[in-house]
Amino acid sequence: MDLSAWSHYRFRSVWNLPAPPAAVFAVLERAEEYPAWWPQVRAVTPLDDTSGVAVFRSFLPYELTVTAREKRRDPAAGVLEIAMSGDLDGWARWTLRARGGGGTRAVYDQEVEVRRPLMRRFAVPGRLVFLANHAWMMRGGRRGLAARLQPV
Repeated sequence: MDLSAWSHYRFRSVWNLPAPPAAVFAVLERAEEYPAWWPQVRAVTPLDDTSGVAVFRSFLPYELTVTAREKRRDPAAGVLEIAMSGDLDGWARWTLRARGGGGTRAVYDQEVEVRRPLMRRFAVPGRLVFLANHAWMMRGGRRGLAARLQPV
């Protein structure tokens, strides 16, 4: 059995947010501030102007560490994209579009290969739990970002 296919993930999350795309973009482009509003993002340490190290932990008792490097930052198109290496290798992208009522439809796409040995070892029996762990993380992020975007 080829376990590498079981260690490959594609995710898509769609968040409807209560602020215009420019305001959402302004928060999302400041990755070093994610731990202030996204509970599962435990730390982001900038390495330079376009890269940093991020540590994630959702409900499972382990952390994932990745080095993220900016691939695209385009405020006019509403796109932020990174390449990741470390415990996860791949990419992630935010795409922001205006929606009725002054809000934003934020689409988060991610495609990664799990490199962390423990997760690869449990790729088959743990896949549903890993998917649930990711969904939990994304729910926490959506709630945190929506709260951060609310007027003070």
